[in-house]
Amino acid sequence: MSSTLTDARRETLHRRIRLLVGVTIGYNVVEAIIAITAGTVASSAALIGFGLDSTIEVLSAAAVAWQFTRRDPERWEKPTLRVIAVAFFALAAYVTATSVTALVTAERPEHSTIGIILTAVSVAVMPFLSFAERRAGRELGSATAVADSKQTLICTYLSAAVLIGLVVNSLLGWWWADAVAGLVIAAFAVREGIEAWKGDACATSIGMLLENEDDHENDDDHGHGHGH
Repeated sequence: MSSTLTDARRETLHRRIRLLVGVTIGYNVVEAIIAITAGTVASSAALIGFGLDSTIEVLSAAAVAWQFTRRDPERWEKPTLRVIAVAFFALAAYVTATSVTALVTAERPEHSTIGIILTAVSVAVMPFLSFAERRAGRELGSATAVADSKQTLICTYLSAAVLIGLVVNSLLGWWWADAVAGLVIAAFAVREGIEAWKGDACATSIGMLLENEDDHENDDDHGHGHGH
């Protein structure tokens, strides 16, 4: 199988990424509103952090959506990755502050049925979106699509961490589990932020490799022809 993509295949993948990103944005907007509201009601640092992560997921997905509406998406890899990275760092700072405050003040979150249902649904839905976007991104050689799919996967881990925190708080009264879940979120966010920030070099090298492959393929096909 050739490592180069036909224009038609590339267009199909661009369309698929736009669709996946659109679904991700829609889901996360709803998730953010519910999580932040439920978290505020229950004074749960982890739930509010989870809602904010959904907001960042929307920002990240919107940046990728914007990138893939440009005529030449590959040119916009670097700035898009930077937007994603900065969003991660902002999330980490906020969640760390709220979680540490919750631990220091020993603020006990209330039981949140809505929070438990919401995070459970996310654990079920998010891996599928992430997997589909990563597959399309890898085939395209798009570092931003892959970075965004990782962000969606983090959302799954976070959902699981917050879900466990909410459940043990409700069942066992371990009030601190919520804040610890928040700190887990922050650690993940920092790691992925660094990855996205460094990812620009990787993005350009993938792009250049694909361009070179195109040129070689075309040279072979036409004897002395050149890539477009």
